[in-house]
Amino acid sequence: MTAAAAATATPLRGRAALITGASQGLGREIAAAYLRAGASVAICARDATALDQARSELAALAGPAQQVVALVCDVSRPEQVARVVDEAIATFPQLDILVNNAGVYGPKGPVEDTDWDAWVQAIAINLFGSVLLCRAIVPHLKRRGRGKIIQLSGGGATAPMPRVSAYAASKAAVVRFAETLAVELAAHQIDVNCVAPGALNTRMLDEILAAGPGTVGETFYQRLVAQKQSGGASLDTAAALAVFLAGPDSDGITGRLISAVWDPWRDLPAHRDELVGSDIYTLRRIIPADRGKTWDGGGK
Repeated sequence: MTAAAAATATPLRGRAALITGASQGLGREIAAAYLRAGASVAICARDATALDQARSELAALAGPAQQVVALVCDVSRPEQVARVVDEAIATFPQLDILVNNAGVYGPKGPVEDTDWDAWVQAIAINLFGSVLLCRAIVPHLKRRGRGKIIQLSGGGATAPMPRVSAYAASKAAVVRFAETLAVELAAHQIDVNCVAPGALNTRMLDEILAAGPGTVGETFYQRLVAQKQSGGASLDTAAALAVFLAGPDSDGITGRLISAVWDPWRDLPAHRDELVGSDIYTLRRIIPADRGKTWDGGGK
């Protein structure tokens, strides 16, 4: 294999990534994809047993120059996040990729009926957890003069999700946080993007189905029943997008919410200059003029 072919096949060679929520589901699939792309990985999750099992299985994918380490962490706990980031950097001084994948649906049902502590805990994991990881790792990335931060988002960021309000609110918040952080870090060659992975058949889907239509609503429930039967979106596609956003081909593409399923992300390097300064793939306010109306004179 030529050097050029090797670089194409393993675009993350020599790099290292910290991936949260990586004991199962999409997080584990991203870790596997990163290993195949040449990176070393530090995986973290709350369940030590599941995490160790994932580490053992992922280690089989590691080449001679790669490592897989497992770090137990509750991302909603600042002291645990600080410890894990310190351990990951000590193990991998070349660490320059963070994937904030850890997330929960949180309580289900009408907002006035949900348990408040559970609602707050969902925000703590989905939103505060990603912010804590970023706060802890950004000084290291700044010292290195480069980095990639990838936040897993989802449908909650772009459309209302009745009866899973904590999830929807947190996912919208992490996108705007990522957009803001991208601007803060642009001068340091650190790219920050969000991935909408599509409707995946993971444990979170099973959790919603177990709650039943009486709790999550008939429309949402039936939609997920159909998703379960169809097989859902591909984990491989979402993981491939995470590899692209961690690699050199995506350098300079930042502050975006990109759909693994619907957006032509493999072609984005050709449109890099068009993305700069645009609001393409961002959250924004829709005004009447955007829909051909003249109610407000086209004001922003």
